[in-house]
Amino acid sequence: MANDPAFFERIALIGIGLINSSLARAVKRDGLADHIAVCSRTHASLDTARELGIADSTTTDARQAVDGADLIVVGTPLGVYADIARAMAPGLKAGAIVTDVGSVKQAVIRDLGPHLPEGVHLVPGHPVAGTEHSGPEAGFAELFDGRFCILTPPPGTDDDATARVRALWEQVGMSIEIMDARHHDQVLAITSHLPHLIAYTIVGTATDLEDHLMKEVVRYSAGGFRDFTRIAASDPVMWRDVFLNNREAVLEMLGRFSEDLTALQRAIRWGEGDKLFDLFTRTREIRRGVIDAKQA
Repeated sequence: MANDPAFFERIALIGIGLINSSLARAVKRDGLADHIAVCSRTHASLDTARELGIADSTTTDARQAVDGADLIVVGTPLGVYADIARAMAPGLKAGAIVTDVGSVKQAVIRDLGPHLPEGVHLVPGHPVAGTEHSGPEAGFAELFDGRFCILTPPPGTDDDATARVRALWEQVGMSIEIMDARHHDQVLAITSHLPHLIAYTIVGTATDLEDHLMKEVVRYSAGGFRDFTRIAASDPVMWRDVFLNNREAVLEMLGRFSEDLTALQRAIRWGEGDKLFDLFTRTREIRRGVIDAKQA
C-alpha cells in the first residue's frame, strides 16, 4: 500500500482517548500503517493500548513518539496543545504531517502552528464523531462510519499534505469537508458546544434539587433528561478546554439562545399557544433534516 495516499509507514498518536484509539483500530483493520507509536501521560493508558493491540510502541515522551513519524495525530485536551507542540517539535522530521482531532480549530492553529519546524505541515482536523465514553478501551473502528470530518488547513498549507490527511479519514469511513477555521468554530459552537453547555447546566440544576426531588428525577429520567445526562457524562477536561478555547463563538451563540429562551418564557407566561406551536413545528423540520443527512 506504499503508493496509497492513506498509508503511512509510521503514525504517532499523541493521546489515546476515544478518537485516537478508534483511529488506531481502523488503521490496524485496514493496514494503513506499518507502525503505530502511542504517547500518553499515564502508564495505565499505555498498558491498555498495548493489551488492546492498537500500539506497536508506547512512551510518555512526545519527542520520542514522533521520531521518524510521517503522520502525527494530536488527540489530547486543547489546553495542553502548546506544551505538546513544544515537546515534540525537536523530534519532528522534515515533511511530517501534524493533524489533530479537536473540536476547536482556531486554537489549534494558534497553539500548534508557531512551534512546528519549517518543512513540517499542519493540517488541523475534526472528526465529528464520538460518544460520552473516554479512554483507550472506549474506542471502536466503526466510530467514523458515515460521519463527517472537517479539515481546516491554514492558507498556504501544502496541498499534498491536506490530500493525505483527507485520504486517511476517507479510508476509515468519513466524508470530508474543507472549511475556514473561524467558520468551523462558529458552526460547532451551535451544533456541539452550546448543546453540551445546556446539558451540563440542566443536569447541574437537577443535582441542586432537594433530595426527595432528585431521587424522582433519576427514577423517571426516561426521554429528554436521560438524553441530557448522556451528553453531560462527556469528558470534563476536554469540554472545559473547548469552552475556554472557543469562548467568543460560544458566548455569541449563548447570547442568541438566551434571547430566544426569554421569548419562549414570555410566550408560556402569556399563554401564546400559536407562538409555541409555530416554534415546535419549525424545529421538527430540523430533526427531519438531520435524519435525511444520515447523522441521526
